[in-house]
This record gives sequence, C-alpha cells and structure tokens, in this order.
Amino acid sequence: MRIIVRSSPQQQEEWLSKPAGAADVSFVYGDDVFNVDADVYVDLLFEEKSALFYPEQKPVFVSAVIKTLEELPANFIRINAWNGFLKRERVEVASSEKNKPIVKKVMDELGWTHTFAPDVAGMIAARTIAMIVNEAYFALEEGVSTKENIDTAMKLGTNYPYGPFEWAQVIGLKKIYMLLIALSVKENRYLTAPIIEQEVFS
Repeated sequence: MRIIVRSSPQQQEEWLSKPAGAADVSFVYGDDVFNVDADVYVDLLFEEKSALFYPEQKPVFVSAVIKTLEELPANFIRINAWNGFLKRERVEVASSEKNKPIVKKVMDELGWTHTFAPDVAGMIAARTIAMIVNEAYFALEEGVSTKENIDTAMKLGTNYPYGPFEWAQVIGLKKIYMLLIALSVKENRYLTAPIIEQEVFS
C-alpha cells in the first residue's frame, strides 16, 4: 500500500511518531505531492491551504475538523489531525458507512487505533477542547487569574497534557475560533469569548 501524505513539518513529525505500519506500506511526504499515484491520499493541510486535485476513485483522508462529510466529496474521510492530536493513541475518524471498511483496512495496515466519531463539526475531542479554551478565555476576561495560572491549575487538577492556553497555542487560536463560530450557529453555549476574537484579529 502506497500512501501520499501532504503535511507541514510538524504534522509529519507527529505522523512519524505513530506506528510505521506493515512492511509493505510506503509513504511519500510533501506539500504538493498528490500528482504521484498511490492507493491512499492523506491531506493534513486541507483546512489551511488551497485544495488540490484529488483522485475521485481513491480514498482521501483529510484533516477536516470543522467541515462535515456533507460538504465533502464522497471519497473523503475526515480525520482529526490538528496539531497535538495525531500524537494521541487513538485517532478520531468520521466516515460514511460505505467508507468504513476502507478506514478499517487503512488503519489496520498502519497499525493505528481509531475511533469513529460523529460527523459533526469538531468531532469529539476538538469540540471539547474548544469549549475548555473558550471558558478559560471567559475566566481570563473576568480577571479570575492569569493565563499561566489557569494552565497550571488545569494541568494539576485534571492531569491534562496542556492547559487551555497552551492548547490554543499548539492548535492555533484561529482554528479554535473558527470551530467555535461554526458550533455557535446551532448552540449558544459555544458563543465565543470576545477576547478570543480580539487576539485572533489583533
């Protein structure tokens, strides 16, 4: 199985930190590599850069944390590859029923553990962390504490690998902001702390 991976250097580093896969799995990495023939295509830059010409008959895994499957071609499979998430033991995937056997085959070949997440903006982990980051910004705005102390409190109190402001830095605050905006269209609990918008556009 040949897999094309379009990624940033950081995403490639996270990808390589996971199991290498079966002996017959090979990889090609780069920013503009979808013109190379392969069995599976992975676009971890999908949300950040302009779309490429994607093969219609091959499975395409895209880091599409905000867009849902109804907004994507039928051969697309969503994966949560925001910075920091590929390092986790279990990878979140959102797929049509038709593509689930393909997902299982690819994940088995890679030796990765995966969870089928609901096909909603943010899947599971990203929407949870976006909410935590948002609440932390509300607390900051209300003068509850400093960024550093809130991060420390969350790490000590919940054993999180990062505090909320550290998560925002790892993922990118703009991505979190865009997810919160998408979620708040249907649910008021995701209304964004004004200070986030100020930081994103300052």
